[in-house]
Amino acid sequence: MSYALLDAARVAKAAKVSLDVLQTNPETTEAHQRKVIMIERIEALARAAAESDAGKAVTLTSEEFWLISRNW
Repeated sequence: MSYALLDAARVAKAAKVSLDVLQTNPETTEAHQRKVIMIERIEALARAAAESDAGKAVTLTSEEFWLISRNW
């Protein structure tokens, strides 16, 4: 599994855009709900990292990055 250290503010912004796109989709499958929950968690963690005094970075797996980038 690949990891990347990314700017937390940019990840939070990308996750927010991804959530906005997903929320316009009327799909109600369990897979869709899981995607939304996972991206909500990523967005919350990235926003908290961006607002902290430490590092201002967040580490994502390649799968997490792919999940966000598929929906922005």
